[in-house]
Amino acid sequence: MMKTKATSTATSSALASSLNQVLADSYALMSLTHLAHWNVEGQGFFALHTAFQTQYEELFTAIDEVAERIRALDTYAIGGLGKLAETAGMKEFAAPLSQEDYVKLLIAANEKLLADAVKTRELAGEVNDAESQDLMIERITLHQKTVWMLKSFLK
Repeated sequence: MMKTKATSTATSSALASSLNQVLADSYALMSLTHLAHWNVEGQGFFALHTAFQTQYEELFTAIDEVAERIRALDTYAIGGLGKLAETAGMKEFAAPLSQEDYVKLLIAANEKLLADAVKTRELAGEVNDAESQDLMIERITLHQKTVWMLKSFLK
């Protein structure tokens, strides 16, 4: 089937929207992880404090990469705390929480981001955008590892 310019534009718009979803998810997850980093307490404090810092610092870099990919597609990245939070739709939490609750809530947030990154990877594959697909594979791999590590803490 030959793609028309209208179909191509609609598909590009869908991919940009999907990438913006991953951008919003990543920003929200970074904020939640930073909150957990600041407020975690207890016997596992040092390990979690360090792990959360590694995670939110990595997310900060990833957010820029996703936004720059959106711009490379000649579309615009969303921004603003309200717009990012609304788009992400992640469950927010407030301190204080137990270590286990922080970890469980961050697992759920990572899994939400993973699901959106998988959708974006599939869409990028459908439109033969190997660069966006590669970026999503990188994000998926990292968040799968993060979920595994967080779940391992709970055992």
